[in-house]
Amino acid sequence: MAGAIASRMSFSSLKRKQPKTFTVRIATMDAEMEFSCEVKWKGKDLFDLVCRTLGLRETWFFGLQYTIKDTVAWLKMDKKVLDHDVPTEEPKTFHFLAKFYPENAEEELVQEITQHLFFLQVKKQILDEKIYCPPEASVLLASYAVQAKYGDYDPNVHKRGFLAQEELLPKRVINLYQMTPEMWEERITAWYAEHRGRARDEAEMEYLKIAQDLEMYGVNYFAIRNKKGTELLLGVDALGLHIYDPDNRLTPKISFPWNEIRNISYSDKEFTIKPLDKKIDVFKFNSSKLRVNKLILQLCIGNHDLFMRRRKADSLEVQQMKAQAREEKARKQMERQRLAREKQMREEAERTRDELERRLMQLKEEATMANEALMRSEETADLLAEKAQITEEEAKLLAQKAAEAEQEMQRIKATAIRTEEEKRLMEQKVLEAEMLALKMAEESERRAKEADQLKQDLQEARESERRAKQKLLEITSKSSYTQSMNSSTTALPTDLPSFNLISESLSFDFKDTDMKRLSMEIEKEKVEYMEKSKHLQEQLNELKTEIEALKLKERETALDILHNENASRGNSKHNTIKKLTLQSTKSRVAFFEEL
Repeated sequence: MAGAIASRMSFSSLKRKQPKTFTVRIATMDAEMEFSCEVKWKGKDLFDLVCRTLGLRETWFFGLQYTIKDTVAWLKMDKKVLDHDVPTEEPKTFHFLAKFYPENAEEELVQEITQHLFFLQVKKQILDEKIYCPPEASVLLASYAVQAKYGDYDPNVHKRGFLAQEELLPKRVINLYQMTPEMWEERITAWYAEHRGRARDEAEMEYLKIAQDLEMYGVNYFAIRNKKGTELLLGVDALGLHIYDPDNRLTPKISFPWNEIRNISYSDKEFTIKPLDKKIDVFKFNSSKLRVNKLILQLCIGNHDLFMRRRKADSLEVQQMKAQAREEKARKQMERQRLAREKQMREEAERTRDELERRLMQLKEEATMANEALMRSEETADLLAEKAQITEEEAKLLAQKAAEAEQEMQRIKATAIRTEEEKRLMEQKVLEAEMLALKMAEESERRAKEADQLKQDLQEARESERRAKQKLLEITSKSSYTQSMNSSTTALPTDLPSFNLISESLSFDFKDTDMKRLSMEIEKEKVEYMEKSKHLQEQLNELKTEIEALKLKERETALDILHNENASRGNSKHNTIKKLTLQSTKSRVAFFEEL
């Protein structure tokens, strides 16, 4: 009895100790994951689990986003997951997204996974038109996106129509011009072909370096009202707070960088901003919802912290990450160089093989021609031999006839002719016989000379036959040698013993000299980038001019018109903010109050 009670107690205690769990689905930009979470977990527990799963160390840029009543919210790290206003049904879905954006992507984004997630998010925002991108820049960005996905351009592989199923341009851009998909693909491919040699991470970083200069990049917009009740937009980004006209999200009217702001707070729907200069009065604005106030405060605090962090020395963790990233970059660069050398050697081997095959075909053709020449020579020699034999027989026959004529002449001379007439006739016959004999002798001599000439021609024909046979023998020996060379050369790309030697000789002992050399290369890359930027701007202007004639003016959006006006004035994102912050904080606060 006591044993049964003890057994029930242990079972009950085990049942109490088992934690209750719930299922969470995490959607990243390119995958979905599901986790089983304990009810006591806080937001940080779930966030850390996701980061560990992704292998992400630059966690300060990201957060877990969810939606409440059409309002975006972020999971708080110090609050239990189930204490948030999340849907009751399971799995509970959160989106793992970048919450804060860097000022300079190339300098701040260290890990490749961080760069990739930012690339996917910014690309989607541009395609969804949450970030305005001018047409010519969208074509350039599309070319880098294609390089990141497909690697180097190969005309034999990437044939016409290979981008037909890809979403590469905002629908606004496509609708703005009288251009077919093939015409867009042609222009994207022209730039894509120029990116040869860039790895995926390099192409994605080039994409981000261009995208971060777009006016709406990294800005979170909120509807607000100032004291006078004027409808305005508040923009929160990595640089500070910006005030926009609701109809113009590209160009702020006022800007307050984070280093001018001392404190931000809200009460109900009213926000209070305290400038760093205590002599300047605070300024206030109202938002539409309490939840929106919470989100604005979160974004302000996070962006301000990162703004101040960038202006301090890197932490030990960041220094370590950057050192590892430099080593990894150097290792990848050496690996790419090795692969490039191997590829070059393979291409050279293939070219040599093709040349040997071409030479072999040429030798085979020459051998065929030599065989044909030999056969013709043999036929000519046989004909000449036959003709010489016939000529020799004719000469013998003529000599025999000449002898017979001589005998006839002797017989005629010996015959007694009784009358003068007979004598005259006989003399005439004798003369004719002598003439015939002389003619026969000349013909016989001519035939004998012709027979000698034919014998000489026969000898020359046989000499030509001998030379043809000798050349055929030489060609045959060359052909066998070429085939042996060809077989050894053809095997070269697969075996490549020399590559093994190269691979064995490589080492990745990164010394100070390696780091100095890498630093010099980075500086060189910066100079080259500036030169490329100038060339890039020229290309963008050229494309803009080229497609301008195909533009449908009536389809231009308000943002298109505003961007064109800014471009005509020479205004860009950074110089606009710089101009706005040249005024004193006090005058800007007063201007905000009077809007």
